[in-house]
This record gives sequence, C-alpha cells and structure tokens, in this order.
Amino acid sequence: MDRPLRKPADDVLMTRRQVLIAGAAAGAGALVWRGFGHSALAQEQRTMAERQTFGLCLNTGTIRGQKLPLDQEIDLAAKAGYQAIEPWVTEISAYERNGGQVADLARRLKDAGLAMPSAIAFSQWIHDDDAARAKALEGARRDMDLVLRAGGTGIAAPPSGGTDRPVDLMRAAERFRALAEVGQSIGIMPHLELWGFSRSLSRLGEVAFVAAECAHPYTSVLLDAYHIYKGGSDFAGLRMFNGAAMKAFHINDYPADPPREKIEDQHRVYPGDGIAPLPAILRTLREAGFRGYLSLELFNREYWKQDALEVASRGLEKIKAVIAAAG
Repeated sequence: MDRPLRKPADDVLMTRRQVLIAGAAAGAGALVWRGFGHSALAQEQRTMAERQTFGLCLNTGTIRGQKLPLDQEIDLAAKAGYQAIEPWVTEISAYERNGGQVADLARRLKDAGLAMPSAIAFSQWIHDDDAARAKALEGARRDMDLVLRAGGTGIAAPPSGGTDRPVDLMRAAERFRALAEVGQSIGIMPHLELWGFSRSLSRLGEVAFVAAECAHPYTSVLLDAYHIYKGGSDFAGLRMFNGAAMKAFHINDYPADPPREKIEDQHRVYPGDGIAPLPAILRTLREAGFRGYLSLELFNREYWKQDALEVASRGLEKIKAVIAAAG
C-alpha cells in the first residue's frame, strides 16, 4: 500500500539539521546531504557550484548500436573529450556478468577524470499494483548498489510501469518518495525523468508537481529536449525549475518531420541539426542556475552504423556549437 507523505514540521526541521553548507569552494549556497557519505557526491556538488558553464556528458545510448563493452565506452568518452558518462544499468550488469569487476569501472572513471552523474534504469516504482511496486523497489535497490560500486552518483527514474495509463500525481509523489528513501539509504540519488510518450509524467508540470510533493531532499529531475517536445510542453516552463538542483539534462534535437504526434526516439539528431530551440533552452537553464551535465542522448540508427568515436566526437562538437550560440 502507498504510505502517506510525511510533512510535519518536525520532519522539516530534521531535514534542515541533516544538511550542511559545502563551504566557500561550493559557492552559491550549495547543499550536501550528510547521508551521502560518498566523496564522489560531495565533489559533484562542489564542481557544479564552481562551474561557470555546463558539463559535457555522453549517454551511451548514443553509441548503443555499436555494442561496445562499458569499459571501452568509458575510454571512448574520455578520448572524445567528455567530462562524464551516463551508461545504462544493463551495461554495468553485463560487464559484471562477463567476468569484469565493477570496482574496476570506478577506478577507470577516476583515472580518466570522468564523472557518472546518472545511469539509465527502468524501475517500475510508479506502478499502481502494490506487489509490482514492491518488487520494483527491490530491483531499484540492486540497481543503485551496482551504480554506486561502478562510481556513479545518481540513477534515472522514468515513469516505467505507468506509461499505459495516467497515475494519480499525489500517489506518484508518495511512490517517488519511497524510491528516494531507498536511494538515500544507499547513496544514489534518483532523478525523476520526464517521458514525452508516456500517459504519466509526460509534461513539465506533472514532473514539477511530483518532485515538489515528494518533499524529499534526496531527489532531482531529469529533463530532455526531445521528450519535452514529444510531451507537448512549452520550453518556457523550464523557468519554473531550480536548475541548481538538476544534475543532468538530456540534450538532443529533432526534425520537423515526422510531426510531434508521430516522432519517435530513433528520429533524434545531433544538437543543432533539427528544429529544437536549443540556444534558448540553454539560456533558460543557465538563468535557472543549472550547471550540471548536458548528456548527449540519441538513438539514431544511422549513427549506430558509424564509428563510435566519430559519433561521440561529432556530438561533442555539436553541443559546444549550441552552447556558443546560446551566448
């Protein structure tokens, strides 16, 4: 059964006692949850506060078709010039299943100077069925442990399990809080993700509502240029989000054809090659305080046929050009 949200004044006071000011190096009043207990998270907070522009991240979905093992993708991301990588949890599992040591991935990230601010997962935490949701939380716990051991600090939490029908937003907030509590216990922050094709959490306002009513400090949101367009929200709504609390933003572009109602993931293109108002989006994010990672997430099957390093490098050039156009 869903548990009621905890909102008494004592809960708020306890939350305030459990945070600390990250110090002069953090700047801008950045907050670090004591329960993190992991230097990677604290360093991520300091880096975001100090950064004057966006970080650059490669979501491995962009080169998914090349079927490289994760250790090679880490090396590739570093060689292309990225500062972070956003793998899929299934890739970490495959690496371990094939005999690799997950701790070696964390060492490889550190040696390459890369962060892992997020990892893509599909827990059905939002599901209406109690048994399915309980099973999903156990699966999320295992995924989070895996991401932590691999050197990551966060995990995507899309509305998987709620795509075929709308979920009551207050119930969704209760369920996301339950996921956040699991994340807090492990040290991996769940990022509430918008999915434009979903019947739940397809619009900016829905994501904002659930994130706010969740009322848990160990959460973030994960937005995406393509998905915002697909879901029908106006990009001006990004002004309502606290950019300083966002760890990553999926950057991509989309063509005018197919139209919004028919467009799919595979139609995403390099930033600047479509019709998305990316310079305006980046200006809005910057003004909102976002200094997290722009994570290149594409599922273009034509790109999957090309050399992975060339795709990653070209994508990075395109992101930098959009940033420059944003002024």
